[in-house]
Amino acid sequence: MIEHAILKLFIISREYYNKYYSFINIKYIKDNYKDIYKLFLCVDKFYTDNPDIQCFSIEGMEATMLSQYPMMKNAERLLLSSLLAKISDVTLDFSNVYDYLTTHRNRAIAGELAIVALDVSEGRKSLAAIDDILAKLETVKANQESAYVTSDLFELYDSQSHHAGLRWRLKWLNQSLGSLRKGDFGFLFARPETGKTTFLASEITHFASQTDRPILWCNNEEGGKKVMLRCYQAALGVTTKELFDDLQTNKEKYTEITHDNIRLYDEAAMTRHTIEQRCKELQPSLIVLDQIDKIKGFVADRYDLQMKAIYQWARELAKTYCPVIAVCQAGGTADGKKWLTMNDVDSSHTAKQGEADFILGIGKSFEEGMQGIRFINISKNKLIGDDDTLPDLRHGKAEVVINADIARYEDLV
Repeated sequence: MIEHAILKLFIISREYYNKYYSFINIKYIKDNYKDIYKLFLCVDKFYTDNPDIQCFSIEGMEATMLSQYPMMKNAERLLLSSLLAKISDVTLDFSNVYDYLTTHRNRAIAGELAIVALDVSEGRKSLAAIDDILAKLETVKANQESAYVTSDLFELYDSQSHHAGLRWRLKWLNQSLGSLRKGDFGFLFARPETGKTTFLASEITHFASQTDRPILWCNNEEGGKKVMLRCYQAALGVTTKELFDDLQTNKEKYTEITHDNIRLYDEAAMTRHTIEQRCKELQPSLIVLDQIDKIKGFVADRYDLQMKAIYQWARELAKTYCPVIAVCQAGGTADGKKWLTMNDVDSSHTAKQGEADFILGIGKSFEEGMQGIRFINISKNKLIGDDDTLPDLRHGKAEVVINADIARYEDLV
């Protein structure tokens, strides 16, 4: 039975789960295959709760099911063991299963498009609803393109370690994270009024000096013109007064340093579709999503599943175009805390953290004399790094200086 093969594929491969699970008609399985309905739910819960695990076993599936349904009767346990044995014995024909899943996914999207198009024609929804589904179709078409990865070790070394990507202004971040390259996705988080925009301005103006392609900064929170002025300050290392004292000279210096590469897209209610359109137009060297949680165009039954969809989409942008840096808030547990961990990310469970290659928490202390110090903690780091990256700093902590007057973060030593 094809459903058994799909279930086995999901169990042994998170990659296939990520690509296709959201397109599975769970209600149809519940109505027609009640014996495996709970197993599909179990797989979903397992991967959601364990963001760093890429697969699990049939035995692990049984243990997870028993922990989720501790009141299961002996007869039900025997039925579960028998069912899992059948799934374990399935011989996977990847070609057939892949074709089935791809067809099922395409039909699901086409059906969704037909329903929404009818709603738009009868005035129940706006045209933007169709745009969201068309964007999903574009992502599917992009993913269908064949992309074999080279097995040449020399090429892998050159592209992933020896050849530098975008280097940070903070020396400590180069030593701990290393360059940002295409496919890399990570986010930084902090409490309000900690200095997230200053951090972005400080680093992005430095990135802009290293590339001849635009940097797309999607800003849906702070005033766009105010943010652009912070970029001028960060690029030149000047105060607001110094910036305004000689407008013409400073404009020329800014263009010389950044190559005028920063494209600040400022929209309070931006959607995934409008961002994807900007990416197609600009073919950027870096994408910044500030604040990522506010981006529209994602619908799910629960808030954490909606967040999961947003962060999966951001990862897809990174693989398609260039590195992506996102920004989100830290929860109340981070107030006045120096070293922030994954548990301090606001309202996420594990949905956000699982998709990221790196996570930076920026902490702030209320202690006397600490107003100009920020505390950066790398709570996740799956980046390759560079020749000068230090292994001992991969999950390190550092105190840095925030020089708000010139919109820069600076190494303490």
